[in-house]
Order: sequence, then structure tokens, then C-alpha cells
Amino acid sequence: MSEISSFILTSRLARLVATTAIALPLALPAYAEEADNAPDASITVTGVRENDGYVPLNSGAAKIAVPIKDLPQSIAVVPAEVLRDQRAMSLQDALKNVPGVSFSHGDGQRDQVTIRGFTAIADQYVDGFRDDGLYFRDLSNVERVEVVKGPAAVLYGRGSSGGLINRVTKRPNVDIIGGALTYGSKNVARGEIDLGHFDQDSGVGFRVTGALEDSDSFRDQQFIKRVAVAPSFLLGEGSDTSILVQADYLKDRRLTDFGIPAINGHVVDVPRSTYYGAANAKDVDVSRSEVLSQTVTLAHRFSDSLSFRNGLRHYRYTLDRHNTNATAVNAAARTVTLSHGGILRDEDGWSNQSELTQKIELGGTKHTILYGVEFARQVKDADTVRSSVVAVTPILAPVNPVLSNANFTTLSASSVSKMTTRGIYVQDFVDFGHGIKALVGVRNDRFKQETRITIPANSKPLERVDNKWSPRAGLVFQPDESQSYYASWSSSFQPSAETFALAANNADIAPEKTTNKEIGAKYTLLDNRLSIQIAGFVLKRTGIKGSDPANPQVVVPIGTQRTRGVEVSGALDLPSGFRAIVGYAYLDGEVTKSANALFVGKGSTLTPKNSANVFLTKSFDGRFGVGAGANYVGNRWADPANTTVLEHYITADAMAWAQVGPARLQINLYNVFDKNYIVSGHGTSAILNLPGAPRTVLGTIRFGL
Repeated sequence: MSEISSFILTSRLARLVATTAIALPLALPAYAEEADNAPDASITVTGVRENDGYVPLNSGAAKIAVPIKDLPQSIAVVPAEVLRDQRAMSLQDALKNVPGVSFSHGDGQRDQVTIRGFTAIADQYVDGFRDDGLYFRDLSNVERVEVVKGPAAVLYGRGSSGGLINRVTKRPNVDIIGGALTYGSKNVARGEIDLGHFDQDSGVGFRVTGALEDSDSFRDQQFIKRVAVAPSFLLGEGSDTSILVQADYLKDRRLTDFGIPAINGHVVDVPRSTYYGAANAKDVDVSRSEVLSQTVTLAHRFSDSLSFRNGLRHYRYTLDRHNTNATAVNAAARTVTLSHGGILRDEDGWSNQSELTQKIELGGTKHTILYGVEFARQVKDADTVRSSVVAVTPILAPVNPVLSNANFTTLSASSVSKMTTRGIYVQDFVDFGHGIKALVGVRNDRFKQETRITIPANSKPLERVDNKWSPRAGLVFQPDESQSYYASWSSSFQPSAETFALAANNADIAPEKTTNKEIGAKYTLLDNRLSIQIAGFVLKRTGIKGSDPANPQVVVPIGTQRTRGVEVSGALDLPSGFRAIVGYAYLDGEVTKSANALFVGKGSTLTPKNSANVFLTKSFDGRFGVGAGANYVGNRWADPANTTVLEHYITADAMAWAQVGPARLQINLYNVFDKNYIVSGHGTSAILNLPGAPRTVLGTIRFGL
């Protein structure tokens, strides 16, 4: 696409955002005035509500106490009430509420998403700490899920092209005796506990959350067995000095499911339960992961204008994965080749963040300045079990082989990688008065990667050190308390191997660079009971690595991918009992430059051009309630060469609940019309695509949650 065409399209996106942003405040006051005069609005609520309900007002994305409307960046929050009403049991369940996010099946072993057209395989955080272990997270200890859109390296360091995901955990600052039992279709069975006590006089509290799951699946042989426990202790809440101690343990065992292959550009038409793997998959095609983390956070308030926080987190993650999956398709013979292999990972790491927040006034302007230092070290062992062909079988009626993992012990690769991070950052939130605010910051990272390769033998040790700056600048204009308009620019970097081992063909390649230009508008209306966010952006990643066409064994940094997009989201929480969340994303993702001419002009993988979500509930006097929702996902490309399309789909959900004494009885119905669809793909392969679940019913009994 020419520069003129690019400018025209960008201008159109900007006009769309601007037109919507201007039109909304003109149209909404009439509705707001009508609502204020209605019987349901007879109770006036002042100040900031403690419980945001469906409408999130605050976020820790900027690591300072600033309302979402003051941030020149798109922030999506999935609050606890939405997770409860939808009975979300996975990170994917939560993120289907966020426009601009699409899904990869993560090799059947991990959470993996694409944000604004860019993979976010390593962009997982918990309470602001990097959590890049490759596993499926649990939500039993999660209060809310936040998605920070666009590059966020200024505060979080490397990565985050399209955005990052941060799980905010439950704190021991409440009195609670709660639990939940869920049972449903295909023998889905899960129990949760949430027990805690908090003494307001002393500021001391403790809390223990946990989950136990033993479920089957609509997929042949698929199962999930997991245990999660998360104790925490709080000392000094409400005083000048507080200490929070947290631990989190998760053990997960499940079938490693790569999904269904494709042929001639489309996923094969077979029953969605069809499994392409071992006949005895429950014994040999299994992923076992175990994660144990500990976090200690010290906070001290020197004065109203100066405070300090130090957080130390340690984690240990292990993975034992074996899998059988499709590795080739013969379209003429209509057969699929199945291969068996595996991955073993053992990781240990720690990170420490020290942050000083200072509030000062200079020349009539108010500043909230954040000074931060982060040190981190990770050691990652990775062994790859050699993959071997185990069957060639008809693609429409696979005959799965019986296998034994005892026959697959030869390693094709083995390495130990050490990753050391030193980050120094500063951020200034400035209030100039007259509705004008700014957020500026910069971070410098020194990221060192060292890899010692033991297989293949006689490989040379590899080392790389990158020293990179990550700046951000944004300006906000607020003509009144309900309107915010912003423009921002930010940049981040992605090291050559990032979260994986260095290799001989990438150790000498400089980091990739991402830049984001964004304009947007945010509205908080109806006494903070209606929030709307609109964003238009151009996101570009340069220096992307690819194989040199003249020498495929050589990787060269010749590649550029960009996404132009518009995102709109809203949340509603009325005293009358109506609650809603809604979102829409338009993403025009394209590879504009590549070492391989085959990829130039191709669309971003797993990225629908159009997607939308809506979820609406109504409660009646706090005694019972109903709800319904829908998700639309447009066509997505399964692979970088755009040879295979994953068809668009619409799914509908419904729910109802009733309060019976101390118990909340809830029923959730998913995929009401039993739509047959593909929910996720691999992202680099056209023949690994995971079908979505058929019509599913879950019943839940809750106490105290």
C-alpha cells in the first residue's frame, strides 16, 4: 500500500473516531436527563463507589492512583461481577469480553492471545509482575482482569506489542466465608473456596482461595484435572506501613489438544469431537504443569505527598508435555500425517520492583511522579523430545495409533537460558488545570540473554545484551468531568528470543521495535454508571525476523507488520438492576514488508477484521436475575501465508440466578444455538485449529461469593 493510501486510510479512521467522539456527548445528555427524571433514578449516589460493579472506574495500569478516564491509553477491565455472572473458568472466558483480543490454542498447554493483531505469548502479568510461564492460569484467586492496549514497555519492560494482560488478585482485606460448586455438560465439575478474615482496627487480615476441578470435555479423550491454592496475609492495612505476603500454587493436568487439520483452505468437516492423536491419548498425549509463586510487597507512606513500594516475587514452573498432532496434509490423497513429540520445561525466576511516588506542585501545575527500578533474573531449562511420524491416516476418518512414551525419549534439543533484566523508569502525570493533563515517561532496560546448548553437542554458548529506551507521551483534554479526549504515542521493544532460548541464527539480531499512535475519547456518565471508551490507532512493528529466501537457514530482520484499528467499548450499571458490557473492534492488520515476498500484503494471523461482544443482565430486587449475550468474530487467517481461513461465527449465551437464603443458584447456557465454529488456531500453522464448545449448560451454587 502506498504512503498516500496509508494516509487516506489513517485519516478515515481518525475521522471515524472523532465523529463518534463528538456525537456521543451530544446524544447522551438527553438520555442522562431522562434517566435522572425517571423513578429508577430517585436515589442519588455521590462520590466514587467502592464496588465498581460492571463499570470499572480505576485501574493500576499506570502504577499510580489515577482514574481510567485520565489515562491517554485504552484500558479494558473485566471486573469480578462479570466473571461471576458469566461463570468464567478460564482466562479465555474472561477475555472474550475485550474487543481487539483473539485466541490461539497455545499448543494445548498454555494461555495465548493475539492483541490488536500481534501475538502476546509472553505478555502475561499478575499484580504488575511478569508471569511469562507457558501454562493455563486459574481464576479462583483473581479479582479482575485488565488488558493494557498498545506498547507498555515504559513501565513493564520488553514485549507488549499489541498490549498486555494483568491479573489482579484477591486481597485479604475482607471478611468472607464463601465457596462455589459447579457441575454441567460433559461432566464439568469444579469447586472453589474463598475464606478470609480482616480486622479493621489492627489492619491485619488473611485469606485463602482455592479450586479443585475434574472435568471431561466435548473433545474425544480431553480432560482437565487441576488444583489451585492461594493463601495471603496482610499486616498494617490503613497505616503508614503495610506488608502483603502472598503465595499461589497451581497443578494442572490435561490432554494436549492441537485441534483439527485443514485442507484446501478450510478446516475439515468432521464432528467437532474428532481427535487427531493417539488412541490412548489420556496416557500419552498429556501436559502436566506445576507453578508455585511467592510475593512479598512492602508499602510505606512517608507523607501525603511521598510513598514507597517494594515488591519481590519468586516463581517456579515446570512442564512435562507430550503430544500427537497433525504435521502434514496430503490434499490429493486426503490423508493427514500424525507425529508424536514433547517438551520439558523447568523455570525458576525472581523479580524485584522498587517504586517511589511523589506528588508536587510546580508553577501552578500538579505532578504525580513515579520513579522505579526493577531487577529480575530467570533461568529456563528446555528439552525437546524428538518428533517422529507415527501414522498416516484418512483425514476425514482418522485411525489413531496406540503409543507408548517409553519409545520417545530421544532429545532433539536441550538448552539452559539465563535472562537478566535491569530496568530504570520515570513517569510524570501532570495536571495543568483547565482540563488539560499529560502522562509522559521513559524507561531504560538492560536485558541480557545467555544460552548454553547441550544438544546438539559441541554448540557454542550464545550471549546477547540489549540496552533499550522505551518512551511514552500522552495528552488529555477534559472539557468537563464526564468527557476526556486524548492523543498518545508510545514505543516498546522485543528482544531476539525474548522468552525462549537464543539460537545461532538469531543471537546477532537486534530487537524488534513497536510504535503506537493513538487518539481516543472516554466518557463517564449517569453519575459514573455509564462508561464509554473509543480509540483509533496505528500500531507498527518493525525489524521482524524471517528466513532469508536465498538461504533459509539464515534469519534476517526484514519485516514490518502494522495494524490500523478502531475499538469501542462500554459498560453500564444502573440502580434499576440493568447491567451491560459491550465492545466492537475493527482491525486492519497487514504485513507490509518481509524477507519472504510470499508474506507481503498478507493479513495478520488470528485477527478478525470485525469482532463484537455484548452481555446484558437485569436483576430484580436482589432476589433473582437474568442475562444474555453474544459474540461475533469475523473471518481470520490461520497462517501467515493466508492459505486457510477460519470462518466467522456468532455465539449466544444466557444466564439466570436466584438468591435462596444464603445461596445463589445460577445457571449458564453457552452457545445457545449450538453453532459449529473454530474458536482458535495455532497462528503459524494452517492445520492446527481448535473447535469451540457445543451447547453447554453449567449449574453453580455459591455461598458468600
